[in-house]
Amino acid sequence: MKNFLKVLSSVTGPVGRIHLNNPGALNSLTESMCIRIYELLREWQDNDEIHIVAVTAEGDRAFCAGGDVRQVYNEGKDDPFAARRFFSTEYRMDLAIAEFSKPYICLIDGIVMGGGLGISVNGQYRVLGDGVMAAMPETGIGLFPDVGATAFLNSCPGRTGLYFGLTGTRLNTADALYAGFGTHYIKSNRHTELLEALQSAEYGDHPSDTVERILREFSSTPNQSGIAAKKGQIDQLFGADSVETIISDLSKDNTAFALETLEQLDRMSPTSLQITAKQITDNPDISARDALILEYRMMAHVLMNHDFYEGIRAALIDKDRTPRWSPKKLTKVMPGDVDAYFASLGEHELVLNSHPK
Repeated sequence: MKNFLKVLSSVTGPVGRIHLNNPGALNSLTESMCIRIYELLREWQDNDEIHIVAVTAEGDRAFCAGGDVRQVYNEGKDDPFAARRFFSTEYRMDLAIAEFSKPYICLIDGIVMGGGLGISVNGQYRVLGDGVMAAMPETGIGLFPDVGATAFLNSCPGRTGLYFGLTGTRLNTADALYAGFGTHYIKSNRHTELLEALQSAEYGDHPSDTVERILREFSSTPNQSGIAAKKGQIDQLFGADSVETIISDLSKDNTAFALETLEQLDRMSPTSLQITAKQITDNPDISARDALILEYRMMAHVLMNHDFYEGIRAALIDKDRTPRWSPKKLTKVMPGDVDAYFASLGEHELVLNSHPK
């Protein structure tokens, strides 16, 4: 396996392997890591000897905890325009994954959040182990769910995607499988054996058929999903497109779930809640490509405003966990303020290639 920065790559038989090798930062993605993953996909797309790509990660704590937002914070304070570069690089990688024509398989265990879901959920197969903790926690740091989440949160059952995006709720293996973040549950202690089976298989003219057969052979039935059991309640309480209405409906529902959810929402950036609700509810059938273009537009505006920098300060810099959002209340976030996050960037809009060729 060849060492290139914090991404390792190897080819064993018909399998090209990408191994995230940044365990000290929970395998969080740096810009260089995104560039390297994109380059590997571009190279392997045209290599007839490689039939599938498998993505693994170093350590047992995390598959990938997201993007390197501390780097974005440091750059953005000085130059918000320069800070956009990380996202343009990351989103190009995410689209390359979404449009990759060969089977692409992630073996996921531990923490997988934000950008970690970008490099996995955008791909064809997502194998979940026993210890998954998945989330899109961006509203808690003054951001919004990105990396294609406008599309994949809308693919979740009922209104659960909106619930995940607004609250940053953490999902276990069964929940993540129910949400569609995973396609298969395979016990963690069989992941190495699974990788070996993929590497020794004969693929022929229909590699996906072979991959799906192997995944079926290894798959197990997960525990019951707690989110699945709450779906009816989530659909009812998150049925509105307006955050104010959602909060009003939660306030009238005197259940433990509603009270806990209200506490979650109260910790989030009011601006982030408003733009996330619009982002998800206005775009129910959006493609991954269009989602990334939209999210880049939103991110460019976020980087010009207060709450992202305050959210990162509170969570990662000073670690006081007491962000001072501006504005502090939902009612102070005006409709025009929300619409501004979706305004065109003109000649600075994100331009994406069709695929990594």
